[in-house]
Amino acid sequence: MANQDQDMRQEQLHFQECLDIIGQNVARYEQEYEQRHAQVQELYKAINSGDVELYNQLMTASSLEEHAAASLRKNRAAQDKPYFGRIDYTENATELEQQVYIGKNGVFRNKTDVLIADWRAPISSVYYENELGQREYGLPDEKPISIDLRLKRTYSVENSRLLGYYDSDVASNDELLVQYLSKNKDAVLGEIIATIQKEQNAIIRKSPFANLIVQGVAGSGKTTVAMHRISYLLYNYKHRFESNEYCIIGSNDLLLNYITSGLPELDVPNIKHMRMDQLFARLCEKDWVKKNKCLEPDGGPCSTAPWRCTLSFMQELELYLLHLREDLVDLSPLKDKQIGTILSESNNTTLYQENPTFSICTLLTTLDERVKTRIKFLMSGEDRDRLQAKLKEHAGHYKARRPTLSIYELYLAYLRQWWDTHGDTLRTAAPAQGDPQTADSSSAAQAWQAHLDHLQRREYDVYDIAALALIHYRVYQKAPNEEFGLLFLDEAQDFGIGIYYVLRTLLPATYFTIMGDVSQNIHYDTGLNDWYELQKLFLKNERDQFLLLQKSYRNTIEISQYAGRILEKASSGRYKIQPVIRHGIPVEEARFWSDLEMAEHAAGLIAGIQAKGYHTTAVICRDEKDAAKAHSLLSPLTPLTDGAAANFSTGTMVLPIRLVKGLEFDAVILWNLDMQHGPDDPRQAKLLYVAATRALHELHVLNC
Repeated sequence: MANQDQDMRQEQLHFQECLDIIGQNVARYEQEYEQRHAQVQELYKAINSGDVELYNQLMTASSLEEHAAASLRKNRAAQDKPYFGRIDYTENATELEQQVYIGKNGVFRNKTDVLIADWRAPISSVYYENELGQREYGLPDEKPISIDLRLKRTYSVENSRLLGYYDSDVASNDELLVQYLSKNKDAVLGEIIATIQKEQNAIIRKSPFANLIVQGVAGSGKTTVAMHRISYLLYNYKHRFESNEYCIIGSNDLLLNYITSGLPELDVPNIKHMRMDQLFARLCEKDWVKKNKCLEPDGGPCSTAPWRCTLSFMQELELYLLHLREDLVDLSPLKDKQIGTILSESNNTTLYQENPTFSICTLLTTLDERVKTRIKFLMSGEDRDRLQAKLKEHAGHYKARRPTLSIYELYLAYLRQWWDTHGDTLRTAAPAQGDPQTADSSSAAQAWQAHLDHLQRREYDVYDIAALALIHYRVYQKAPNEEFGLLFLDEAQDFGIGIYYVLRTLLPATYFTIMGDVSQNIHYDTGLNDWYELQKLFLKNERDQFLLLQKSYRNTIEISQYAGRILEKASSGRYKIQPVIRHGIPVEEARFWSDLEMAEHAAGLIAGIQAKGYHTTAVICRDEKDAAKAHSLLSPLTPLTDGAAANFSTGTMVLPIRLVKGLEFDAVILWNLDMQHGPDDPRQAKLLYVAATRALHELHVLNC
């Protein structure tokens, strides 16, 4: 006991020393920032007055100003909670003993000495591994350093006060984790830096030079892991990837705004983020979005999306474009009566075969350039006027074969060919899993015509835009797209495999981190219900990996068990939930005689939830129609937050299941989803599983 008291006194002294140094740093960086900022402003004025020779000085001063601002921001952030962990270890090779404190922000004692290690630093990975004894750590992509980990200590810190600590000698930090999970949910992405688990840490710190597919059950931290991975990679690989090479892809604006709201806390600058349809529009023609309209894909009855989302649809489009390429690119020899063979068939064929990623227009342009070079070689030393005449005679020989149809017209031509090939089969085939649920033999033709009508109005869904981007890439693209170095896809199961085929084709040099849960595929006929085909597309190299997150950190035991019964039907028991031991109130199930009676009960629940101090509540409905009805019934009874604004906020939101994927709330009320026994249809089971697993602390199931 005496040793513990002495240890605590030493910890308190060290904690105060850190606060003092951080305070000194803040004062120093405030002064430095003010000086740098004033210097930059003066240089701007001088340059605007015409003294352009000061431009290099301005760039240097701006860089120093930015560094001072970043250092000031980190030290200010560290004042409230300087660190959360400590490790003591001995380096085996040198027998040097080290003591490292770990925090959300790295803090320096002076220009060279580290006071608190940043959680993203290589040594910090030892803390997250949790186990004492022989460990390893190392700089990214370098030989690991062997150490003997003797102590792992976790601190409880709030409002610049050290409240206590505990030491771990087993693979667990659940005590701190449960404390964190028991807190209320604010309207931002939850911070898990102090509670990152071993399996999450392994994914966060994977090399960026690899494609990762992560299957994670609801509440396993997929989204937060992806965001912390971005923060880690920006910190450790800044020499390899610029921040503008990163991009987050989500299925809807509400999810993207929810994700990006937490990025500033992770020291992540304003990196790109967009929906999947926006990404393909960006990979398409310039100003495509201004001329066209994006639609939500409809996977229900009388829809063509289940056909167009497939791998075979995109591969048949590739074959169609290959035939177009063969028709337009003339590989026969180009001869001239005066100077002989300009380009031989063998040379043309070699160019064609060695550049399979060249678009048709790029190939034709390259052939024309070769014509110029070859004519100049064959007529070297001849009269200049005769040379110019010969160049003019053959100028644009291949360019004249450029396609005249737009990508839209080429897509329509392909669709007509595809329907001519498959239409009879689709009209007579019985409905089956993966096909539209047709009501009669003419529904397929009606669905196809309805889709063509949308296209004529220039209305496209994500599968159309992906196809258009592929056409642009194969026919018109001038140079490879180098905008995206690293793509992070959340809720990846929402999209069919055809989408990923096009992504992999258009961005062959990009590395992908793909996060999802096939048990949460609410677009059953168009999304991914297993990972098999995606693994074949992306996991080609030794570093590429398929990883699992099976432990749920979101829900209480009561909610997890309730959701687990649904999961058995949603994924046939393939991916089971392993909940953190955190108990809460039982799941409420109640039935009512009318919608109005149910609304009155829900309003009472919402008032009780708010009285407990919870910040976020969701009333989750099956679709937009039900959400509108629930909103109209509840709005006179209780204050509601506008869920249509695409912003995740505090209060009570009424939302369809489609918009809650990837989000979490303190309390959830399921509105008329009838989950008493769980449906046998896996389509419905996945919808219900998504809805039930949004709740952190309370789940109420109301039906009438």
